Amino acid sequence: MPPHLSVLPRESIDALAIVPDGTYVDATFGAGGHTRLILERLGPAGRALAFDADPSAAAHAPDDPRFTLVHANFRALAAELVARDIAQVDGVLYDLGVSSMQFDEGERGFSFRSDAPLDMRLDPTRGQTAAEYIASHDETELADAIFAFGEERNSRRIARVLKARRPQTTGELAALVAGAVHVRGKRERTHPATRTFQALRIAVNEELDALRESLDAAVRVVRPGGRIAVISFHSLEDRIVKLRFREDERLRAITRKPIVPGDEEVAANPRSRSAKLRIAEVESETAA
Repeated sequence: MPPHLSVLPRESIDALAIVPDGTYVDATFGAGGHTRLILERLGPAGRALAFDADPSAAAHAPDDPRFTLVHANFRALAAELVARDIAQVDGVLYDLGVSSMQFDEGERGFSFRSDAPLDMRLDPTRGQTAAEYIASHDETELADAIFAFGEERNSRRIARVLKARRPQTTGELAALVAGAVHVRGKRERTHPATRTFQALRIAVNEELDALRESLDAAVRVVRPGGRIAVISFHSLEDRIVKLRFREDERLRAITRKPIVPGDEEVAANPRSRSAKLRIAEVESETAA
């Protein structure tokens, strides 16, 4: 398994404009790379909290009295901070999507590179698996989800096949989608099931609704003058972030255009190539 590399590490931590005695939230802990960089810039009185829906993230938690790991989806940001008597924080960082570790763990069902149960849950202790999602939604609902979350033009054809065959593994899903949409003689730049896998993962984990809810909470809990920084990896996430930063009167967008990885980072970490970092600051006169 390749080592986990944090995306846009310097740029994202710089974006938070960290004060040494501040309190910061890493909303997507993963392997903890961004959290450790935050801790490096904090003084003895500083504090870092990190959220992760995946209980396996605890294995990567740093042994640091200034750090708290919260086993929860970041949509619970406000409630979890209230439970810890934290009224305000100085900044929140998001690194969206599935971590490279989760993709590399074939048994989690996020990738078609290995055949595994069709799970796709960020938190494997709760909620429907992708196989259960396919079984419990009718063909129209399934097609709408594949179109909306995967931007897949062949969503209705794919949904028809998936409802008829009810795949139980990633290999079955990939083969069914490829059989439904592949044009003989045409070479695909990406696997024909890529967009369907993305769509099912987003649907199973309610990722876009969770992002909207969490951003709204972040605007309310970040102190006036504090920062919210978001790294996204596909257009659906980026559109939500861009519109929030542009249209929310409580925010001032710091980045007119997103910050993207340089050639050196992309060469070292190809998964970073689609990353976009946007930054906003909570306005002093309107922040709660």
